[in-house]
Amino acid sequence: MLALTQSLQDDHKELLLPIENLRLLADQVDELTPLAIREKVDEVYQFLTRKLIPHAQAEEQVLYPAIGKLLGAGQATAAMSHDHREIERLVGELATLHPFTAGKGLLPAQFHDLRRVLYGLYTLIRTHFDKEEKLYLPLLDEKLNPEEGAELLYQFFKAEEADPETHFHRLN
Repeated sequence: MLALTQSLQDDHKELLLPIENLRLLADQVDELTPLAIREKVDEVYQFLTRKLIPHAQAEEQVLYPAIGKLLGAGQATAAMSHDHREIERLVGELATLHPFTAGKGLLPAQFHDLRRVLYGLYTLIRTHFDKEEKLYLPLLDEKLNPEEGAELLYQFFKAEEADPETHFHRLN
């Protein structure tokens, strides 16, 4: 296994606990106080916009073009890019629900919407990571030499550190 693949898998592992928090929050929405809901929604939103979205953007900028080149098909990762757009759409829905998590809390229909968005994000992200790890990372192991892998890894982590505020506005 190349260091490239292991480093990317480790990056996914670091993201898994906060991703699990999406499901846990969805499970607990009916049991939490309005203040606790607001704090937890803030926490997951910050994770999504500061960690997960930059991760997805780095994949789009660095990994997916490399995979497309290796496969000789630029559209080889189109379904994965679609996942990213759907994740961003759901993060946007979460942002629109945020004002309702303050003050008196959510209306019954908004509890349903919040749960739907959180469960949707959880399932989509977990499935997305699974596809990357089972389909694309083995390809990188097989096709890249160590120097190419090291350069790709460097470019990926450099891109992942980009400022997320340029793409998403913070919740206040």
